[in-house]
Amino acid sequence: AVVITFPTAGRKLICGESKMVKFGLQFKATLEHISKVRPDGEDFRWFLKLKCQNCGEISDKWQYITLMSSTPLKGGRGSASMIQKCKLCSRENSIDILKDTIKPYNIQFYIQVEAI
Repeated sequence: AVVITFPTAGRKLICGESKMVKFGLQFKATLEHISKVRPDGEDFRWFLKLKCQNCGEISDKWQYITLMSSTPLKGGRGSASMIQKCKLCSRENSIDILKDTIKPYNIQFYIQVEAI
């Protein structure tokens, strides 16, 4: 069984007038004959259902993002792995994968939820 949740990591960065929040992908699995689970390569596809940070609308389809993908943000504020416009409120939401924070899920964590 795999349980995936998206709790707020509690750290906030101020960027201009908008607040950017860091989220951690948490993972829990029962591993049999496997000692480690990790994304394989920079083209690994992370399939997610995304929630608008403005109105709370949840996407009806699974979206995928990769570490390699990069889309420029409006106003020259940098780039993100994915930018999606909310169908309900039209707000532009973005998500970026932080390469340095990706780590494997090891068998030693099999009884607890671990951020990967």
